[in-house]
Amino acid sequence: MGIDINSDLGEGSGADAAIMQFISSCNIACGGHAGDEKSMLATIKYAIKHQVNIGAHPSYPDPANFGREVMDISMEALEASLVRQLSFFNRLLTAHNARLHHIKAHGALYNESAFNVSIASLLVQIMKQHYPGTLLFVPDGSVIAELAKKEGIPVWHEIFADRNYEDNLKLVNRKKNNAVLTDEAEVMKHLGLMIDEGKVRTISGNLLPIKADTVCIHGDNQSALNLAKAINKLVRSKD
Repeated sequence: MGIDINSDLGEGSGADAAIMQFISSCNIACGGHAGDEKSMLATIKYAIKHQVNIGAHPSYPDPANFGREVMDISMEALEASLVRQLSFFNRLLTAHNARLHHIKAHGALYNESAFNVSIASLLVQIMKQHYPGTLLFVPDGSVIAELAKKEGIPVWHEIFADRNYEDNLKLVNRKKNNAVLTDEAEVMKHLGLMIDEGKVRTISGNLLPIKADTVCIHGDNQSALNLAKAINKLVRSKD
């Protein structure tokens, strides 16, 4: 595929097995916001079966809020949690002769890393110390993207097919009604513009440049499976 298609899986949506055949990379919840050994193993096996790149999807250790709220947690405690999440997940991969293709932070951790230097630096430090050479999925124009590049960490710029953007290229907060796109035609128009022209139309109507190496489909979107099929068809038509 000219552009990678990824999805956040292992989060209990029940659609993982079906979605897996339409994507090329998956981000598996590794216990912070969702997921346990059973769900991780099941999703890893699906990925191996469909030859899908396997990524870890660590987050704030906050299952009560699904990792979507910024936690009041020390950097030391956060680092310890992230290292535990990633180490446990990587051990499961090794036990099944699979390798870690990439790491993508989840939810509030992902959003914070886009502009919070302390969070971005922590993630980059963990990558550099424990997973050198492993890809990091990052938003274009973000603090973490620039820090990772300076430290020699390979990155893929990620876009979101089913999320609206602010004028600073941040994702619209999920608490707002227009944050998530569920209409297939609307998603295809949104994504087509990003792929074909390298631009995104923000909620204020502005057209801004955006880089895209991988496109995310949220596995917990109520239309996830249909969107995965449609996005797969669109991306393959560009090959």
